[in-house]
Amino acid sequence: MIEFDPPALQRVLPELTRHSVDPALAKGWRQFYQIDFAQYNPELDCRLGQVRVGAYQVAMQVCRPVEARATLLVLHGYYDHMGLYGHVYQWALAQGFALLACDLPGHGLSTGARASIHSFQEYQQVLQAMLAKAQQLQLPKPWHILGQSTGAAIALDYLVHQQPAHALGETMLLAPLVRPRAWQQSKLLYQMIKPFRSSVPRRYSNNSHDAAFVDFVRNDPLQAQILPTAWVGALAHWIPYIEQTPPSAHSPIIVQGEADMTVDWQHNLSVLTDKFHQPKILLLPQARHHLANEQAVWREQIFSFLQAQLP
Repeated sequence: MIEFDPPALQRVLPELTRHSVDPALAKGWRQFYQIDFAQYNPELDCRLGQVRVGAYQVAMQVCRPVEARATLLVLHGYYDHMGLYGHVYQWALAQGFALLACDLPGHGLSTGARASIHSFQEYQQVLQAMLAKAQQLQLPKPWHILGQSTGAAIALDYLVHQQPAHALGETMLLAPLVRPRAWQQSKLLYQMIKPFRSSVPRRYSNNSHDAAFVDFVRNDPLQAQILPTAWVGALAHWIPYIEQTPPSAHSPIIVQGEADMTVDWQHNLSVLTDKFHQPKILLLPQARHHLANEQAVWREQIFSFLQAQLP
């Protein structure tokens, strides 16, 4: 099995610019996560680097085909990182899109307390930094956004509270987080343990029918093994904030699995259909939570649906 050294790679990440050089150690990272698409297309320009966002050094990767016709910004889910989104990248590159992805603070190769955040507003700063980087790198417009779970929460928060960039295209929300499943019980437990513990052990779930993906995540060296109470507290502040915001004229694309045991998807869809103007929704009766890494039969339906909504 291919190995790579995450701390060593993190130490050598350069500032990501139009002229930055891809670190040699990045090849091992790409091979480990099977996202080394440049080996099949030598003209594909892929560079890994970092961008300063507040107190964090946020890892970002850009991949640009020679004749890209648009750009896809990818926001991963909680506990994830950009190495796990190969299926999304492969689909986007097949559409002729450039790619810009990041590791959220506390995830993957980015700095920050593992799997933690002080406030969800810090996630908004990361998205703003990605949009600024897309501009600096002169990535082709329109800029579409795809978010999975927490990444989708970041994208929908941006749509309803910010003035979206003129270059923004479609916003695609996979299994969007508004509140997690069994939230009232989780919130009560958080209030009970917060004075005594800063974290609890992470509990893995079978959030995809793809058994190979589920097994890989359990052995992934970039996975956090704790659930910090600070992150739960940040979520507890964000949920009423997003639920009480006024309606938006935007119409995002939403894909949701009905076998999702991670988010309270019925409640979330109710909130989002009230929040947005005629969102375009695909429901998949048997799909679980991690739609970006579900079995191929559902991924094909997802990507076909997304493609049909794009210009």
